[in-house]
Amino acid sequence: KSNDMLTMMLETESGTGVYEETTASEWPTDGYVFNEALSRCENGGTLSWNDDVKKVVMESNKSDKCYVYFDVYVEPSLAEICNGKSLAECIKENVYTADGVNGLYYHDGIGTYTNADQEAGDNSYRYSGANPNNYVCFGSDAVTCPEDNLYRIIGLFDDDDDKTHNIKLIKSTNYGRYAWDSGNVNTWDETTKPDIYKTLNTSYWNTLTSEWQNKVDEIHKWQVGGMKKNTTYTVKQYYDTEIKNQTGYEETMPVGLMYVSDYGYAANPENWQTPLNDYDNTTNTNNNWLYLGVGENVITRQNDSYTYYTFTISYSGFVDVSQAKFLAFVHPSFYLNSEVKLVSGSGTSTDPYRISI
Repeated sequence: KSNDMLTMMLETESGTGVYEETTASEWPTDGYVFNEALSRCENGGTLSWNDDVKKVVMESNKSDKCYVYFDVYVEPSLAEICNGKSLAECIKENVYTADGVNGLYYHDGIGTYTNADQEAGDNSYRYSGANPNNYVCFGSDAVTCPEDNLYRIIGLFDDDDDKTHNIKLIKSTNYGRYAWDSGNVNTWDETTKPDIYKTLNTSYWNTLTSEWQNKVDEIHKWQVGGMKKNTTYTVKQYYDTEIKNQTGYEETMPVGLMYVSDYGYAANPENWQTPLNDYDNTTNTNNNWLYLGVGENVITRQNDSYTYYTFTISYSGFVDVSQAKFLAFVHPSFYLNSEVKLVSGSGTSTDPYRISI
């Protein structure tokens, strides 16, 4: 071979179509991709890329002068990979790869990690750990998402057992301190609604424009039947009582709060065998992205002989109960419309997922 029979051209920047000749003696591999359309030979030779040996192959029956072009390679974004799929489908197929990778765990009751028997077993995909990349910009189309519009994905939930998952969000910043019920009554049924129902589904709901309200599943059913407090219960035991075996009243509404079990499963799996009454150890609080260090209301009420207690997350991290009249922080939570699609973003706090219908 003669060096003057080969000219190798490298793109200067991705997408510019501007190339410069290089004197490199090796074929570029990292960060470049062979451009078959532009690469050519003057006397009819053909050029192709052999990915097995990472070389350009020229086929010709005579001497030839060839020009080989390489483009700057840019990894496609998650939105480009998903190409019109729902955000839930996109996360299932491309973010979740194995339990624990990217902070996601699949709760099918089988699991490959140590505490699989502590899974919810509801075919959900839940984010767990210290700080997973599960941010969504909701309520704003600003180039830089305002902090007040940052939400986080609790998980993907298969509520109808049909493998179609809905994403459950929670507001990253608090909406303020409110009483679960200022009358100190924890009743929630067809006729009696606590104050928190109105706070979330009137006051907070009306802060959203119709464009963003349309992105919410407005007829989702929330389990508000309640449960008893048990200081020895792990998250699995609370989940079974609060959700799986719940026979109490269901409220259909757009906005609620997180469940006790949502909080429990946001911790690392190593903590799932720890009673939620003991969730105030630093190992747990440092590895639970839903721990916010404040006294916080959840949607669940205590349904034994007490008619005025509701469950709360204490400022130190353990699950407790308090009187419904006490003020505590609330972080509105809701399920996205199943048609919501990913537009852009990688899920970090600085590059949150952007969505549309």
